[in-house]
Amino acid sequence: MDIKVKQEVPASLEPYIQQGSIVSFAPGRINLLGEHTDYNNGFVMPASIDKRMYFVLNPRTDNTIHLHSLDMNQEFSVEVENLAKTNEKTWVNYILGVVDGFINKGYSVNGFDAVFTGNIPIGAGVSSSAALECAVAVAVNKYTKAGLDNSELALVAQKAEHKYAGVKCGIMDQFASIFGKGDTLIKLDCRTLQYEYKPLKLEGASLLLFDSDVKHSLASSEYNVRRQQCEEGVAMVKKYVPLVDSLRDISLEMLDNYVYPNDKTVYNRCRYVVEENQRVQQVAAFLEAGNLKAVGQKMFETHEGLRSLYEVSCEELDFLVTAVRDNEDVLGARLMGGGFGGCTINLVKNEAVNDVISKVSESYYKQYKKELKVYPVSIGDGATVIKNG
Repeated sequence: MDIKVKQEVPASLEPYIQQGSIVSFAPGRINLLGEHTDYNNGFVMPASIDKRMYFVLNPRTDNTIHLHSLDMNQEFSVEVENLAKTNEKTWVNYILGVVDGFINKGYSVNGFDAVFTGNIPIGAGVSSSAALECAVAVAVNKYTKAGLDNSELALVAQKAEHKYAGVKCGIMDQFASIFGKGDTLIKLDCRTLQYEYKPLKLEGASLLLFDSDVKHSLASSEYNVRRQQCEEGVAMVKKYVPLVDSLRDISLEMLDNYVYPNDKTVYNRCRYVVEENQRVQQVAAFLEAGNLKAVGQKMFETHEGLRSLYEVSCEELDFLVTAVRDNEDVLGARLMGGGFGGCTINLVKNEAVNDVISKVSESYYKQYKKELKVYPVSIGDGATVIKNG
């Protein structure tokens, strides 16, 4: 094993690395702004973080794929020709879905043994599933010598989520995991996949994730409902403005005229998305100007939209945001991810980090009798293969 792998790979994986191994990692992600806009062809502003999934692929001479999750102490085997979604172990689908994506593109995939682990908090809204998909994608890309570029790899990983995990996610999570760069945000146009890197100058501030430790079972089903509602709103407008293809093309005036009279709930969903796209554009300018206070205010506005218009928050997430809203040492906070649980993302002045954590933890425990998990995050690099053969 080379020195780089020793530096990069968790010690628990080292016994599985041998001559011929392909070793990859892919990071989780945060999203500073642009929530639920990606599947509406809008704008997002994510970044990859310093918490990762690591994947070791060892070639086999037959057609068996044998998978081993170190963290869950579970194993699964299947023949390549029998790939299919399974209800037995949900984590398996993120891997098999990616392999299926390569096969559907016409690439031959031989059997392999794989083992993986990670330090991404599961269910916290930082896309551990996308990280696993992307770690698999870059490894299988090397294994098959397919030569797919980064955009194609992100799309393969996204399709795995759609087809095998059953969540019609947008492209943001996979794109951020593949394209991430240290200390940098990605301003991504989810319609064209054009992107710009925006340096994140957090001078005097830190990013903290407060984990509500809530994982509501309705998150996935409601996610798909929200997507359907957005599509219904677009259809209402399209009757009168035929050139409209997504909420990206729609103004608040169009919503007022063509959606509000028909369905107030659909109107609220669409209004949130249109306003969130506007906020992403504004925040891009604030970042250029180094105005973190203005960035933080937009984060608070996003949370309010997710709470009252898109209705994907929950009592615990609202409590965490309310707990810091009037604290002058917290520049901004909002729920992050699909909603109904997971984390809030907080922009906190460095000198106040310990004090803020202490106060919020105390009040959260008093209210819910739960210890608040806090994850400081920094912006790290995107998915890559760190050992090939």
